[in-house]
This record gives sequence, C-alpha cells and structure tokens, in this order.
Amino acid sequence: MSVSADERRRTRRDEIAAALAEVQGRIGEACRAAGRDRAEVTLIAVTKTYPASDVRLLCELGVREVGENRDQEAAPKARECQDLPLTWHFVGQLQTNKVRSVVSYADVIHSVDRARLVEVISREAGKQGRQVGCLVQVALDDDPARGGARPVDVPELADLIAAAPHLWLGGVMAVAPLGEEPGKAFARLRELAAAVRDRHPHATMLSAGMSDDLGAAVAHGATHVRVGTALLGRRKPFVR
Repeated sequence: MSVSADERRRTRRDEIAAALAEVQGRIGEACRAAGRDRAEVTLIAVTKTYPASDVRLLCELGVREVGENRDQEAAPKARECQDLPLTWHFVGQLQTNKVRSVVSYADVIHSVDRARLVEVISREAGKQGRQVGCLVQVALDDDPARGGARPVDVPELADLIAAAPHLWLGGVMAVAPLGEEPGKAFARLRELAAAVRDRHPHATMLSAGMSDDLGAAVAHGATHVRVGTALLGRRKPFVR
C-alpha cells in the first residue's frame, strides 16, 4: 500500500515536532542549571543537507532562526522559502567569491575571521542595500582548516566590523575543539565575548553549542545554539 505525500508530510512533521520538543527541553534544563532565563537563549535550526520542506515544517512549529553552512545549498533553499518569516544565519566557512550570494539572503554571518572578509562583505552589502550582522569566529584550537581568528586578533577584528558601513557587530562564535572538554573551550570563548562587549556593548551574541554540547555552551553564556542533528536526524547527502 503506497503512502500519500500528505501522510509522509504528517509523519515528518511529527518527527520534527518530537525532536524540537526534546531540544527545547534540553535548552530549558541547561538554562535552569545555569540560573539563566530561558528567553536568553535562541535556537538556530541548522538545516544543511535537509530540504526546504523541512524548513517549512520547522517554521510551522514556531522556529524562526535557520542556519546553513554551504552557499550552494543555502541560496536556492532561501529563495524557495523567501515567503517565510525567517532569519537566515550563515554559519559555515566563507570564501570571498561566495560573499555576493551569501549577502543576498543571510541576515547574520557567524564566520567572519579575517579583515579581508569584513571589507568584501561590507562592500557587497552596500551594493545590495542590506545591513548584515557579523560575528567574529574564534579559533579555540590550532586547526586552521576549521576556520576562525586567533583569540589575540579578535578585538581588532571586532573593531573593524563595528566600523564598517552596512555591517553590524553581533558578537562572537566558535566551535568546540575536537578532543577537548567543551566547557573548558566555551569558558575561554566567554572571556573573549566579554572583552568584545566591553568595547562594543551592543555586541551581545555568543554563538556556541551544537547538538552534542549545547548544555556546556549554555552554562558558559551562549545566547545562540546551532542545532541540526538533534532536530532533523543524522546527515545525509543533500538532494534538491
């Protein structure tokens, strides 16, 4: 007996709704343990490798913040969902040749890690008449392949973003290093975030924590957690 498209959609909606409730519960528990207000932490649903139909289901379920990390996937997905009331976050490494496309849909770019990128994003945002939020991505380890600015370079890079036309400085972002206890890494990030806020009081975003380590991130001040697998399942090759 074949299953109709409507039945498949309902089943998928139920799957995502159950996962979303579990993730929201985990965030709530982490906030309680840290003595924080649940309203201080925003969930970004990272939908890489999943279709626009899942983005629509997430939106139906109340999610308003969506993250993507590959422009070739994100750009068509954002166009397909442009009727939805969403804020789009670009969370992957960004090459300058992708900036024009990313600026066309991303409201916030989490992965700004060098001065040249600030210059190119600012120029392109001006051409497109957009104001784009930028976070300084911090390298909490010594692996350049994972992206990020050296901690010592973070204040200067934050200053460049804050001074750049057509950009606004959101704060900082990082990925926990492989092989290190996430809490220790996020504690270092919290110190850097505080240093940036001392210079730029409105730069209050601290983007940290994913499916496996969101609790540690919330304990150390994360304002935005980027969750994909725990919401949508294990990754699979993306097919449009």
